[in-house]
Amino acid sequence: MHAPPPPPPQATANNINNNINNNLNNQMGQMNLNQAPNHAPNMYQPAPPAPQSAPQFQAAPPSAQFYQQPPPAPAAPVPSSNPYAQQAAGPYGGQQQQQGQQGGYAQQQTQGMQQGGGNNSDYMAAVDLSIKVPSQFLRMTVNKIPTSSSLASASKLPMGGLIRPLAPSPSNSDSDGVPVINPSASGIIRCKRCRTYVNPFVAWLENGRRWRCNICGQLNDVPSAYFCHLDEEGKRRDLDQRPELASGVVEYIAPQEYMVRPPQPPCYFFVIDVSGAAARAQSLASIAESIKSNLDHLMSNPRTMVGFLTFDKSVHFYNMKSTLTQPQMLVVSDLKELFIPLPDDLLVNLSDSRPVVDAFLDGLPAMFGKATGSEACLGPALKAAFTVMKNIGGKMCVFQSGLPNLSDGALKHRENPRIMGTPEEFKLLCPGTNWYKDTGVEFSRSQISVELFLFPHQYVDTATLSELPRNTAGSMYTYPSFSPASDSTRFASDLTHALTRRTSFEAVMRVRCTRGMRLSNFYGNFCIRGTDLLALPNATSDTCFAFDLSHDEPMLNTSVLTIQSALLYTSSDGERRIRVHTHALPVTSVLSDVVGSVDTDAVCNLLAKQALDLSLKSGLDTARSRLQQACMDIIKSAKGGNRNVGVYGATNANYPSQQKQANTQQTQETPESLALLPLYTMALQKNIVFRGGTDVHPDERASHMAALRTMWIDDTRHFIYPRMFSLHDMEGSAGTEGGEKIDEDKVCGRNNVVLPELVDLTVDNMKSDGIFLLDNSIDMYLWVGRAADATLLSSLFGVSSLEGVDMAGISLSEGSDLSSRVSNIIKGLRELKGTAAKLTIVREGDSHIEQRFFWHLVEDRASFPGTFNYAEYMSMINSGQMAQPPAGGVRGGMGGGMGQPGMGGPPPPMSMGGGAPPQSMGAPPTMGMGAPPTSSGPPMGGGGMGMGGPPTMGMGAPPTSSGPPMGGMGGPPTSSGPPMGGMSMSSPPPQQQQQHVQQPPPPVQQQQYQQPPPPVQQQAQQPPPPTSAYGAPQQPPPPTSAYGQPPTQAAYGAPPSSMQPPPPTSLQQPPHNPPGYGGMPPPPMSNQY
Repeated sequence: MHAPPPPPPQATANNINNNINNNLNNQMGQMNLNQAPNHAPNMYQPAPPAPQSAPQFQAAPPSAQFYQQPPPAPAAPVPSSNPYAQQAAGPYGGQQQQQGQQGGYAQQQTQGMQQGGGNNSDYMAAVDLSIKVPSQFLRMTVNKIPTSSSLASASKLPMGGLIRPLAPSPSNSDSDGVPVINPSASGIIRCKRCRTYVNPFVAWLENGRRWRCNICGQLNDVPSAYFCHLDEEGKRRDLDQRPELASGVVEYIAPQEYMVRPPQPPCYFFVIDVSGAAARAQSLASIAESIKSNLDHLMSNPRTMVGFLTFDKSVHFYNMKSTLTQPQMLVVSDLKELFIPLPDDLLVNLSDSRPVVDAFLDGLPAMFGKATGSEACLGPALKAAFTVMKNIGGKMCVFQSGLPNLSDGALKHRENPRIMGTPEEFKLLCPGTNWYKDTGVEFSRSQISVELFLFPHQYVDTATLSELPRNTAGSMYTYPSFSPASDSTRFASDLTHALTRRTSFEAVMRVRCTRGMRLSNFYGNFCIRGTDLLALPNATSDTCFAFDLSHDEPMLNTSVLTIQSALLYTSSDGERRIRVHTHALPVTSVLSDVVGSVDTDAVCNLLAKQALDLSLKSGLDTARSRLQQACMDIIKSAKGGNRNVGVYGATNANYPSQQKQANTQQTQETPESLALLPLYTMALQKNIVFRGGTDVHPDERASHMAALRTMWIDDTRHFIYPRMFSLHDMEGSAGTEGGEKIDEDKVCGRNNVVLPELVDLTVDNMKSDGIFLLDNSIDMYLWVGRAADATLLSSLFGVSSLEGVDMAGISLSEGSDLSSRVSNIIKGLRELKGTAAKLTIVREGDSHIEQRFFWHLVEDRASFPGTFNYAEYMSMINSGQMAQPPAGGVRGGMGGGMGQPGMGGPPPPMSMGGGAPPQSMGAPPTMGMGAPPTSSGPPMGGGGMGMGGPPTMGMGAPPTSSGPPMGGMGGPPTSSGPPMGGMSMSSPPPQQQQQHVQQPPPPVQQQQYQQPPPPVQQQAQQPPPPTSAYGAPQQPPPPTSAYGQPPTQAAYGAPPSSMQPPPPTSLQQPPHNPPGYGGMPPPPMSNQY
C-alpha cells in the first residue's frame, strides 16, 4: 500500500498558497485513469512508489471473533405514474433487481479473476448489492448499467448521476448518520494503483491476505494490523466492526499526512456596495440587520474571524481591533495603486471584537443611506478583500446593487432588445468578460469561496457576475427591484442559511468508477484541477454535482460497476476528514432492464443541466430542440421491447428484422418508469430557463440558470413541474401539524404539516371563486379569484374584497384558523428548502403579475414553445416525429406564449374546445391526465377558454399578428374582436390576406385512460405561413411597452409605469354562481395525485 507523502515542513503564511496545488493532488492520490502502461488508453496510471510505514494510532484493531451476514436485497417497489410519487418508487423503477446476464465479457473477467487467485462467480457471490449509498447523497439516472456502449447508445438514456456529498439528514436532525472511523495502526486502506478506498465491494482472496480493487482490478496486500480470516462465503468475519466494509458512506478522520497546512479558523469577510444604487435599493439596513442577527451563531465557534469592507468610487477598510470602542474607517481612493492599510487589524476574532462589530453594523445604514453617486468599483474591492483573506481562505459574502463601472471588472450595458427572442440571445447569457472567471480561479487557489447577493433595480449583467461564485463553489442570490417590505424576509433567510448551514473548508473531491467506464463531464460550481480533481474552497450541505458516465471500452468485463467519490475537507471545528461514498450497480445486457431501472427525476435533472450548457454554446433554440428530441428518442427506444444488444448493436433472434421492431414500437405502451418523462420534458421546455420569446429579462434568466446549475433533485423536481394546491376547499386536517409521513407530498416541514390536495397545472382546474397556492422551489404564488368567498378573504387577509386594494401591501393576517393553517403550509414548504421563498399574492385580473403565474401552468397551450398542450405534446412524442402545433393555436406575444400587454395583450379567447388535438394524433399515456369534459353550457362572454388559455382579463383578442411569424409556431391568429381599448398596436397591421374557414375535425375517439377532447368549433383561420425548424424564433417587431419588450434598465423587475390595468369590462365580471375558470364548469378532480 502506498501511504500519502509525509507532512511538509512548517510553512509560513507567505508560501502556503504556492504549494497547495501540488499537495492537494498528492492528498487525493494522484489518481488519473488515463496513463497506465500495458492497458488501453484512458484507463490507469502507473503504480505509485513503494509504500511507507503507516503512522501509529492509539485505536486497536477490532476483534475478529464474530461476523454478521448482510441482509438480502429487498424487493423494489413499482413506481407510480403520479409525478409526485415517482421518487418514492425506489431506485429500480418497479423492476426486480437482477444480476446482469453474462456473455463474452464475463469470460474475459473470469480469466482475469482466476489469474489473481479467484473467479468471477466467487466475486459476484460476495458482492452484496443491498449495501447502497442513501438517496440523499447519490442518485443515478439508471440503476442498471448497459454492458456495452452499443446498448447504452440504443437506450438513448443519459448515463450519469448526481452527488451531494454533505447532504443533511432527511429527518432534519443535526447528525447525518454517517459512521466516523478513526484509523487504526494500519492507517486508511487504499489501492496502491488507483488509490480507491477499501469498500464493501472489494474481493477478498487467499483467506483474507489479499484484496482485489473493484475499480482497477489491482491485487493489494492486507496489512497485518488489518488482517482477518474469511468465513465459508468468502467474507471477512469482522464486518460488523468495520463500517467501511458494511456501509456505502463512511467518514475517516484524516491523519496528519492528509493536511497541506494546519486547519485554518473559519473566516467570513463581508464586501458591501454602499453606492447610490444601494441607497436607492434601501438594502443597507436589511444587510446590516441580517448580518448582526447571525453573529451569535458564528460565535459558537470561538475561532471564527470576520472582516468588513465597503466600496463606492473608493474602497473603505475598517479596523475592528478589540481594543477600540468604535471601528476605524480607512479610505483608499487610488484604485490603480491599491494598497492595504493595517493588514493585521482588518480580520479580527469575532468573540474578541464583537462590540466593535455591533457598533459598525448599527451605524452602517445611516453612514451611507443618502449616497447619490453611481460609481461602483467592485473589482478593486474584490482584489482588496482577496489580499486580506488569501493567507487563511474562507467565505466572502459580496452584496452588490448596481452595475460595476469603475477600474478592474468594470462592465458595460450589454442588453440589446433587438436580439431578444432570436438565435443570438444566448450571447447575453454568456459572460461579457473573463475578468470575473479569472478572479474566481485565483480565489479558488487561495481557498476563498464567494456568496454573491444582488439587489438590481436595473441591468447588472448577472451572467458575467455569476462567474465569481461558479468558479469558487459558491452561490448567487438575486432580488430584482428589492423592497424591504416584500423581500427582506427572503434575503434574511438566504443569508442565514448561507452562514449557518454545514460548511467545510479547503475541500477537494474526486470521483472514480470501474475500468471500462469514465466520467466525461461534471456540472456544478467548482474549479477543476487537472482532469478530475474538483477544487471546492467551501463545500456545504447544499453542494451538488452532476456527472456524465460513458463507456470507455466497447464492452464491460465486469458484472458490477462501482462508483466511488472521496471528499477531503476541513470541518468548521478544524478537523481534517475524508467522506467516502461507494455505490455498486449491476450490469445488464437487456434493454428492458436498463429502462426499468430509470430514475426519471434524476434523468430530468441531468438533461436540464446538459441543455443548460448547450444553450450557452449554441442558443436556447438548440437546447429546447435537444430536450424534445432526447425525450422522443428515449420513448421510442424504450418501446422497442426486451432486446439484447451485442457489442456491434446486433439484435437477438427475438426480433429478426428491424422492421418488426419498428412495427412493435407503434403498439407498445410507454414503460412505467418513463411515464412522466414527456410531461417533465415539456415543462422544462416551458421553464423560465429555456422558454423563448421576449418576456424574460437576460438578468432574470441568467439568475435562474445559476440556480439550476446547483439544484439537487428534490428542488429541480418542483422547479420543472411546480406544485399547486387548492386552498379554498382543502380538508380540515390540511395545514395541521403532526401528520404521518407516508409520502413526501402529503406532509412537509419539520413538524410534518399536512398538505392539501395537489391539482394539475392547467387553467381548467382553476375557477374564479378559488384560492390556489403554487410553489416552484424558488417562488410561491397565492392566486386569489375575483369571486372568492368574502369569509375566506377576511380570514386570510383581513379584508372582505381585494378590489381596489394595493397588492404590494397585502399580506396574510393572523388570528384565524384558516390563516394559521395556510401559514403552516407555507412555512413547511420553506423548511424543505431551508430558505424562505418569496410569497407573491396574485389577484385575478392583475395582468402584470398574473402573466408570470400562468407561465407555470405548463399543461396548457398558453406557454412557450408554441400551442402544444400536454395531450398534443404526448401525441407528438408517441408518433416519434417532430410536429407543428395545431393550426389556429393561441400565440400571445412573440413566441413567448403568454405575451405581455405591450405585445398585443394576452392570448385571445378561444372557441370552446379549440385546444383539441387533431384526430390523427394519438392519445397521451395514462397518468390520469384526461382531457377536460365538453362544456355543458355556453362559454363566458367573449368566448370561453380552452385547455391552453389563461383568462381574458377583460382584454379583447389582439389584432392580426404583425411581423414575421415564429418558425414552426403555426399561423398567427386573426382578430376575433376589436383591439384592446387604449392599447396601441405594436406595428401597423399587415395587408389583409385571404382567409378560409377551417372545418372542425371529428371528435377523437375515446382511448384507454383518456377522455376524448371536445371537438374544435369553426373559426376563421389564416393559412399557416411557411415555417422553419420547430422552436426557431425570428426577428420580433419593435414592441411599444416597457413590459412587452425586453425590459429596459428602468423596467427590470418592476411593473410598467406607463400603462394602467385595463378598465373592467363585461368579460371581467364574474358570472352568477361562478363556473369553472374560463367559462367552463369545474372539471372533475384528476386522479393523477
